[in-house]
Amino acid sequence: MRILLSNDDGIDAPGIKALEEALSSFGNLFVVAPDRERSGAGHSLTLHRPLRIHAQGDRRYAVDGTPTDCVNLAIREILKEKRPDIVVSGINQGPNLGDDVIYSGTVAAALEGALMGVPSIAISLAVQSEDVPNFLPAAHFAKRVVKKILDEDLPKDVILNINVPNITQTSVDQYEVTRLGKRHFADVVEEKIDPRGKKYYWVGSEELGFDDIPGSDCNAIAAGRVSITPVLLDHTHERYLEVLRKWPL
Repeated sequence: MRILLSNDDGIDAPGIKALEEALSSFGNLFVVAPDRERSGAGHSLTLHRPLRIHAQGDRRYAVDGTPTDCVNLAIREILKEKRPDIVVSGINQGPNLGDDVIYSGTVAAALEGALMGVPSIAISLAVQSEDVPNFLPAAHFAKRVVKKILDEDLPKDVILNINVPNITQTSVDQYEVTRLGKRHFADVVEEKIDPRGKKYYWVGSEELGFDDIPGSDCNAIAAGRVSITPVLLDHTHERYLEVLRKWPL
């Protein structure tokens, strides 16, 4: 059994180390992760410079690229003799709910695994920046999900995006199968001047809340339950196809 771990928080992040410990009993773990934090990288590949792989011990590799680069290189190069049985991305320090899946490097790593034909999941800890993260419940829940997928597999065009509430105990039992919700942010672009007098910008956002959508991942986390959301690779809006075909262009 081969399990590929990746993330967007970097190879030394506590979340991926918690996954390593929780999943070590399944077989051979391979960690291929960015050499530094790559949060918000989305599903981006590095195309205009070479990538470097740095061994960090037994079956651990740091890549100077994005989470997508890491999974791509892992499957095509590092594990090319025998592909992984599953890709697990995370544990992200912070939620990936609703629209976050568009920007998330954690989710992108799982999507890349699925695109390459490997069952994949992304798992995130819904912890706020001011709180102390407890990765154990998310790690234990990931173990349960991985076991189920290894027994039953996943559809080829689906990943599971999992969010776990930040609780003090070591495990969480309540979970809900959800749809993507809708979060709201106050986008902030802060202009500054560098020592040479040139402008630069910090792009950030402040969360304002979320829509109350029954059955959504946001609602599940707010209620203290794990959310499990199946996410499709195919983004086609099926219901709009016929409308679009009738456009008189």
